[in-house]
Amino acid sequence: MPALSKPPRKHLIVLLATILLIRGRILSLAGNVKLPQLRGKKLTPEELTNALQQIYVVEDGVKTLLVPYRDRLSKVPVYPTSPQKFTSDAKYFPPVSPTAKPNIDAAFIRQLKAILFRIAFPAFRSKETLIVVSHSFFLILRTVLSIAVARLDGRIVRDLVRADGKGFLKGLGLWFLLAIPSSYTNSMIRHLQSKLSLRLRTRLTRYTHDLYLSSAPDLRYYRTGLEGVDQYITADIESWSEALAGLYGNILKPSLDLVLFTSQLAKSLGVRGTILLFGNYYLTVTILRAVTPAFGRLAAVEAKLEGEYRAGMGRIGREGEEIAFYDGGTRERDILSSAYLRLIKHVNNIYKIRIAYEWTEDYVIKYLWSAAGYGLIAVPLLFTRRRRSVAVQAGEGDRTSGEKPDDAVAGRTETYISNRRLLISLADAGGRLMYAYKDLLELAGLTTRIYTLLSTLHNLPRLPSSEADVDSMSLTNVNVGVPQGGALQEIELDDSLSEELQPARSAVLVSDLSFVVKDGEHLMITGSNGVGKTAVARVLAGLWAPHEPGRETRVQRPKDAAGRPSVFVVPQRAYMVTGSLLDQMIYPHSYPEFLASGKTEADLMEILELVFLAYLPEREGGWTTRKEWRDVLSGGEKQRMGLARVLYHRPKFAILDECTSAVSSDVEGRMYENLKKLGITLITISLRPSLAKYHTLLLTLTGDGSSRWTMTRVGTAEERMGIDREIDTLEGKLAEKDAWEQRVKELDALLSVQEAA
Repeated sequence: MPALSKPPRKHLIVLLATILLIRGRILSLAGNVKLPQLRGKKLTPEELTNALQQIYVVEDGVKTLLVPYRDRLSKVPVYPTSPQKFTSDAKYFPPVSPTAKPNIDAAFIRQLKAILFRIAFPAFRSKETLIVVSHSFFLILRTVLSIAVARLDGRIVRDLVRADGKGFLKGLGLWFLLAIPSSYTNSMIRHLQSKLSLRLRTRLTRYTHDLYLSSAPDLRYYRTGLEGVDQYITADIESWSEALAGLYGNILKPSLDLVLFTSQLAKSLGVRGTILLFGNYYLTVTILRAVTPAFGRLAAVEAKLEGEYRAGMGRIGREGEEIAFYDGGTRERDILSSAYLRLIKHVNNIYKIRIAYEWTEDYVIKYLWSAAGYGLIAVPLLFTRRRRSVAVQAGEGDRTSGEKPDDAVAGRTETYISNRRLLISLADAGGRLMYAYKDLLELAGLTTRIYTLLSTLHNLPRLPSSEADVDSMSLTNVNVGVPQGGALQEIELDDSLSEELQPARSAVLVSDLSFVVKDGEHLMITGSNGVGKTAVARVLAGLWAPHEPGRETRVQRPKDAAGRPSVFVVPQRAYMVTGSLLDQMIYPHSYPEFLASGKTEADLMEILELVFLAYLPEREGGWTTRKEWRDVLSGGEKQRMGLARVLYHRPKFAILDECTSAVSSDVEGRMYENLKKLGITLITISLRPSLAKYHTLLLTLTGDGSSRWTMTRVGTAEERMGIDREIDTLEGKLAEKDAWEQRVKELDALLSVQEAA
């Protein structure tokens, strides 16, 4: 019989497995102790509300998130990624070629290394490394236990053939004993794989959040040209983490199984059997590589189509009221159905492609390998000189030397059962490796998408730095035009994966704009629709860079004592943040920042009185009430809430972009007076002539295609002349009414003739 089947060796294996199990448990506990989740006592409803309002606390200089979980509070410390880290990482994420195709090649290896070693595993002594080490340990232990189970299986059958009741019961006892570490090992492998996936996703998500949601002047979330970023950051990162964590186990363990099982079988199969075994490996790989489709590109296209469908659903949720006004449900349904059908068509195409591949894969791995296994088992029995089993050859002799026939049969049976168990495990390992190749191709597609996101964010060109002036805001020789797009051209992962976005070059809206707004002066920007009023505001706020700046181009913005821009922009469409009523007022501050500022709820009530919203806390149920404020507040209330934020933050300069269009004129005027009394310098974009009296300067954009502009002081003769010129221009256009009506009739006549033809 084989040497491994002797009882002393078997006890040694069980003892070794138990020792390794204890060691693995210690490693697992060590990892769990370091998890940053500390659960406290059960929370009352009031404490839960306070936790939701608080969001985070600062402990020892570290921001700790307060996460309500099952009526308890979990504290999760968050360590933001430093700007220096992003700067050092940028060289590892160069732009992706527009013609790049997801595949297993040098580019894929480079992209995967950059993501793994710059983000997922930032240091050797990290929790992710500990999880990988523990996972590897249990994968190796699973292989060792599989060999022990195969040998024990053969021994139990041998004792049955011998009718050795004592040996059979002893083997059965060892079987139950070995089942304990085996079942626990299987559970730990699944647990650690899920844990690794979650840790990878957390690392990548936090890094991407810090990079994407960068503060001024980077503002990557505003300036990136990628579409469907939500799909990249949510679904793609999750799929990538799960694919990588699963692929690690599906490659390491089968590879180790192939090595160890092959070495064990080689002892029984001899030279011929070993050669045939490796020949079977080569034949399998050759067949499956020949029929494997481009799973990487297929997965990338599927992710892109999923993102388009998801974006369509999100658009309806965001713009539901506007769609309802137009009764556009039918049209939106058609758009969504089209996006969904494109996705389903592609998925069905993948399923059709998989039919031939999976049929071939199933035939090769299950049936070809099984037939090869029987042939390999027969090698030591049929092709040796005396046609004796390996067990007999390794024993003390043959029948002529006194060996009983039952012992010879039992030995052959033990060898057959053990080798058959090893061959089944070997076939399973080979099958998992073949499946892993398909998973590796899909991982290549996901890696390309995530790398595209990271490289795009890292390579956004920096906006030109503005000169700081604490008392004024000015532009000097600035051309204002719409930017050409994001920093990089997005790779369209369609079927060809080669389409390149070519953003059109835009014309200059305003040429050589120069003005100075000093502290205490107030500027009103006016002009017809589409002439570039908001574009000027975006350049002033630092959202856009000057168009093709020259040597004399200068942008000056006021900054506070900490060096941060002291400019607050209020858009026409007020943004309502997720949170309480108090959060709406103090945005973008958080509740801890509100407490640190020294302000109180009484101060907030005074601000609400200045914008005529003092009734809101009582009407809505208090400051901590959490609602969907976008739907609760009316248009005028949302615009007044935007001005309440200006009064709360009290910047040196405030840019008001048509932010009172839904407010009555009398209330609008009183709010402007309140803003000026607090010393806030106003830059207003509006078409309402009634607002001019609250300003000192008037910037008029002509809008005649010449990109010209005029700057006048309010109340002067020059301003009145400018208004008179605008009136003359409008009257001239009205005088052409008869000619335009005649032209419309001529066009109608031409169209009716063409329809009749």
